[in-house]
This record gives sequence, structure tokens and C-alpha cells, in this order.
Amino acid sequence: MKHGGDLISYADYYQGELIDFSSNINPLGPPEGLKRELINSFNTLISYPDIQYRYLRKSISEYLKCNIENVIVGNGAVEIINNIIHLFKRVIIFIPSFSEYEDRARVFGKEVLKLNYLEDFSLDLENLEENMMEGDLLVLGNPNNPTGLRIEIEELKKAYKIVRAKGGFLLLDEAFFEFCPEDYDSIDIFGDEDFKGVGIIRAATKFFALPGIRLGYACISKDMVEEYKKIELPWSVNALADCAGRYIFNCKDYIDKSKRYIEAERKFLLEELSKIEGIKVYTTHTNYILIKLLNWDEEFVFHKFLKDGLVVRKCSSFDGLDKSYIRVAIKDRDKNLRLIKSFKELERL
Repeated sequence: MKHGGDLISYADYYQGELIDFSSNINPLGPPEGLKRELINSFNTLISYPDIQYRYLRKSISEYLKCNIENVIVGNGAVEIINNIIHLFKRVIIFIPSFSEYEDRARVFGKEVLKLNYLEDFSLDLENLEENMMEGDLLVLGNPNNPTGLRIEIEELKKAYKIVRAKGGFLLLDEAFFEFCPEDYDSIDIFGDEDFKGVGIIRAATKFFALPGIRLGYACISKDMVEEYKKIELPWSVNALADCAGRYIFNCKDYIDKSKRYIEAERKFLLEELSKIEGIKVYTTHTNYILIKLLNWDEEFVFHKFLKDGLVVRKCSSFDGLDKSYIRVAIKDRDKNLRLIKSFKELERL
């Protein structure tokens, strides 16, 4: 189970609609009015999108509060990750983390150095400093997938300082940024320095509930923008994604409502799951929860939940985790109650 969201593979195991707890999408769905915008933009499909995506990048720059010259866009966050990895000789990742960091590096024949997170899933900065070399690319999930933890601000600044001192580059994958508590914004931190030695990736996929649109975007230094342009594919963002990106970032009520909703459901689900015996529930800063199974393995729990119409994420495919871990998304209250019910039934087995 390399990625979540594959409901078709399990459709025959349950007579009814499966609830997908394996992919971490905003349970409120896309912003209201977007469907109408996309229908009205249908005629744009007969023309190529603007190859420079000027209006889209302007919309993103205003949303992120950075200069338009620092903005790049791509076919999902993973394309931007792919392209930036292509620019470096060696990639450093901490495990467990999103598998595509390593996979994309292997595709390009890059050397990959894997470092372990500390026991509490914080960065081992001492190990990083010992191993970082000039020209290295350090890729960090912030918050990390599957642990759900955001890097503490001082820890992030220390990591960046190490990377800069060693002559490397820091790439932050912040696809789940909007779900997190508003304690800091890395764009504010690094934007004042024109993003020298750092790139910050975000996406419409998770928070705006648009995985099918495939819209990723990032802030990087102007120098890195020029290097990036040399290898990116033209027209990688389609016309509908271009239209969506010019609309969703202005949906302020939707953004505020989504943040409040996820915060409340995160608190509720963490509290309720923590009462259940046989599992260890890790705290999270985003819209999914990592769980260690103390009495079962992932296969047993996966198939038990599948019989209940729930699909959870098995985590042994994450390098650094074994078969005693699963990950569950935070959904709406009714679905979260069904998940809790299944866990309580599991507790009695």
C-alpha cells in the first residue's frame, strides 16, 4: 500500500460505499462556487494555457504573500518535488517520510542518504550536521507524512542554518500547511531572505480537497526559478487547474471554516482514540493520525475495518515503520464516530 486513496482495489470487499480514511482530504470538500467556475471555463480547453501562468501565479503570490517572481507551479506538489530533486546530486531524507522523496531520487540515479528521526519524531540535528555536504538537497515534510508533526520553529531555523553553512538546499514539503496551528509561516521566515537556499512547496490537493486537479505551487529564490525553468515541462498545469487556482485562494470564509472544523475534529478524535486500549495514538498537527497497534498487525486491522466499510492506511510501506502502524485521516463527525466504533470493537477482540 504505497499510497492512500485506492478504493477501487477494495470495492469488492464491502457491499456499500467505502469510507476512505487512507487519504487525507478536507472533509468539507472543495470551496462552494468552484464547480460553476470550472463549468464556465470549459471553453478555455480549446486553447493552450498561458505558458507562464501569469494570472495563476499572481493569485498564488497574493495568497502566500510572496513576490510573483518567486512562484512556480506544477502538476501537483509531487512534480515540483521531482523537478527540484533532478537539480541535485545527493538527496537527504529523514525516515519515515513520504515515499516519493526517495523514489524520485532513485529514478534520476541520485544518491540517497536516509537519516532516522529521533524517538519522538523530531529532527536529529546532530546527525544532520555530521552528514550534510556541499550541494546536498535536504527534503523535509512539514508537517511530515505519516507522523503528522510540524517542525518546531527553532528546530526549523537550526536545520536551515546547518544546510546553509554546509552549502546545501532545504526543500520543505508543506502540502498540509493550512491544517496546522497558526504558530508560524515558513514563507514569512524565509521570504525576507528571498528564499535563499530554501524552497517551500504547497498544494491544492489536501486542504482545498482537489486531488484530481493536480495543482502544486512553491516559493523559491529567483536564482532557483531560473534553474527550475530549464528542466520543467511546458504547460504542466492544465486549464481547469489554472482556473481553480485563480478562484480558491480568494475563498476566505471557506479557508477559515475549514481550519476551525479540522481543529475541532482533530481534538475530538485524538481524545476519543486515546481512550481505547491496544493502540498508541500519536499527537498530530494536521488532518491525519499515526497509530501504533500494540496487539495486532496492520493486515488484521485493515481487513477488520474493511468489513466495516472503512479503508485505513497501512504504514509498513513507509521506510522506518513496521507492520504495527496504521494512519487514519480526520473526517467529519459522523465518519469519525464510525471509526471510533470500529476501534472499540477491535478493542474487544
